[in-house]
Amino acid sequence: MPVSASPILPGSTLGILGGGQLGAMFAVAAKRMGYRVEAISDVADCPAARVCDRVHVGGYADAAFLARAAATLDVVTFEFENVPAAAGRALAAVVPVRPHPDVLFTTQDRAREKAFLVTHGFACAAHRIVRSRDDLQAAMRDLGLPAVLKTAAFGYDGKGQAKLATAADLDPAWATLSAGPDGPRELVLESWIDFDCEISVVAARGLDGAVAAFAPARNAHAHHILDVSSVPAGLPDDVLAAATGTTERILTALGVVGVACVEFFVTKDGRVLVNEIAPRTHNSGHLTIEACETSQFEQQVRAVCGLPLGSTRQVAPAAMANLLGDCWFTDGTAAGREPDWAAALAVPGVRLHLYGKTEPRPGRKMGHLTAVAASAEEARSRVTTARHAACRG
Repeated sequence: MPVSASPILPGSTLGILGGGQLGAMFAVAAKRMGYRVEAISDVADCPAARVCDRVHVGGYADAAFLARAAATLDVVTFEFENVPAAAGRALAAVVPVRPHPDVLFTTQDRAREKAFLVTHGFACAAHRIVRSRDDLQAAMRDLGLPAVLKTAAFGYDGKGQAKLATAADLDPAWATLSAGPDGPRELVLESWIDFDCEISVVAARGLDGAVAAFAPARNAHAHHILDVSSVPAGLPDDVLAAATGTTERILTALGVVGVACVEFFVTKDGRVLVNEIAPRTHNSGHLTIEACETSQFEQQVRAVCGLPLGSTRQVAPAAMANLLGDCWFTDGTAAGREPDWAAALAVPGVRLHLYGKTEPRPGRKMGHLTAVAASAEEARSRVTTARHAACRG
């Protein structure tokens, strides 16, 4: 049901749970609109600290710390879902939290997320919940091979998952993924999807129940990490409409107030299957800063503050390429050189976004490049050319 509440106007103080780059980009958008922004983080030296008015540093499990931080805020949103849902609930006892912590609880665990999708009739990969080695053997018999085994919680960028190609993969995958500090972790086995491509839809839902979706982005991954996103996605209209419509219905069913992203597999026969839900702004939505009338970050501010949602109209084809810590390394071994940003920025239409992380590591997202062009293909060529020039290979 839509919520009736007075809008939170510029001059108010917005809180962001998490101190990463998504929080920093949210803060930039909010401060441009006249808000104060305070981050709540378990790390002092975080990207959000570079742009926020204040950073509250403490443990996400410390309810007293969270209550003290919330006392100065008018609303809280989050940029990172791998925090205890209890942290959101502790904040919600003091200040509105948007999206509601129940959204975080559902989407941060694959088993709960799959149950939500099945209950509401959203198409996703066939799967089984696995709590023991015997469960895994039974699930393999049910679903067949190949399949993908994933941890139910705290998995991202390919972490916490393994492909099972043959029965011989069962034991090493179980040993690697099931071991938790308090006993075997809950896992999810998913049937293998022979997909044509992966796409994602970022959308916002306001306090009044209105939903505004950005155009679906086509995503390419490398080593399980998003590598390049581009819009338009270059897919048939019925596929794009199915993804957009499903995203809007998911945000409504979850009761999201804020921004969320739904990732999809597009199968070779044109079916659109939900892969994951991220209850926050998304890596594939970074290109909206240059490509759309309203960025995903401004949209997040508008939604959580109860303001009218902005236009998601795309003003130009665009692409985004991630900059990983690998770019700082020489011959894949020793760090110590700065990428050639001048060479990257010599490519027409390219913009550089660095996150302010002090320690580059292989696989760590340090920033991204975006490009606008006359076509998505040209934009992809520009960002990949620029990245190659910056990283010298």
